[in-house]
Amino acid sequence: MYEIAVIGGDGIGPEVVREGLKVLAAAAEMRGFSYRVEEYPYGTEHYLETGVILPEGTLDEFRQMDAIYIGAIGDPRAEVGLIERGIIGAVRWDLDLYVNLRPIKLYSERFCPLKGKKPEDVDMVFVRENTEDAYAGMHGFVHKGTPLEVSTQTMVFSRPAVERVIRYAFELARKRPRRQLTLIDKANAVRAHDLWTRAFAEIGEEYPDVTRDHAYIDAACMWMVKNPEWFDVAVTTNLFGDIITDLGAMVQGGMGIAASANIHPGRVSMFEPIHGSAPKYKDQNKANPLAAISAVQMMLDFLGEEEAAALVERAVAALLTGDRIRSLGAGVHGTDEIGNMVVEEMRRLADE
Repeated sequence: MYEIAVIGGDGIGPEVVREGLKVLAAAAEMRGFSYRVEEYPYGTEHYLETGVILPEGTLDEFRQMDAIYIGAIGDPRAEVGLIERGIIGAVRWDLDLYVNLRPIKLYSERFCPLKGKKPEDVDMVFVRENTEDAYAGMHGFVHKGTPLEVSTQTMVFSRPAVERVIRYAFELARKRPRRQLTLIDKANAVRAHDLWTRAFAEIGEEYPDVTRDHAYIDAACMWMVKNPEWFDVAVTTNLFGDIITDLGAMVQGGMGIAASANIHPGRVSMFEPIHGSAPKYKDQNKANPLAAISAVQMMLDFLGEEEAAALVERAVAALLTGDRIRSLGAGVHGTDEIGNMVVEEMRRLADE
């Protein structure tokens, strides 16, 4: 039996998680596995009521789980980034979830904002280093609040962290038909990225069957729009990965269908939609839950339930390529309506 920690979080988070759990229950029923959910109330509301972001011992509880499933974190009533760092950041750093995996896949060209791009043109996976860079927390202020204020934030890259995420990306590329891996950095201007350049070249010698490519981040963003078909698997830094995968999400149809996994192979890992908490849509049954549902699909794949994961993905793909979903925007379909559609499609496909 799988033990799954669930945090609905803020804004639309609990609503999209509800639909994700609905899909998880259907997958378990159809593919014959069992699981137990432990729900946690943490988020901005809990913090405002108690003054506590994550109680002591919570991360130790998470370590005993098989997976963590999160809806969305963030609320304008709290200091910017406070709850996100205290929950998402804490889980990523303390559990050493060093891979942020973000697939970018277009199922129907009607959802792509790029003229002439078809599903065969947009099918890539980004491997983002998830524990270092400017997100490591090394920052400070001098003369804060005065006209002479100075703020600093240090990018941090360690050889072990760079090597392990690059190696993960090579292994992933080796499993895909094209066997192509692109390193995205800015080594011509950010000289610390020379560590990435050298590690990529050295580790690449161990993978002669994988074609290596390179792009600076500004060029990569340009090619993402102009020629997304150039990308297969890409590996990049924490900061650049955060930015370019949001661009990729829009290419595939929007933030409402983009999911991500925060992984440490062999250990408890975390799965979430990449969109924000959208407080203005809270409790209105307007949010698109497909990203949260796709996060469940990624979680199932990670847990080794490949047949269940494939069933969820096929159901989502069938809906996006059909005519039942008119738009991916908020409010066009009810949150629960889309969740029900996915489950119905799963049942149809399972009976074929």
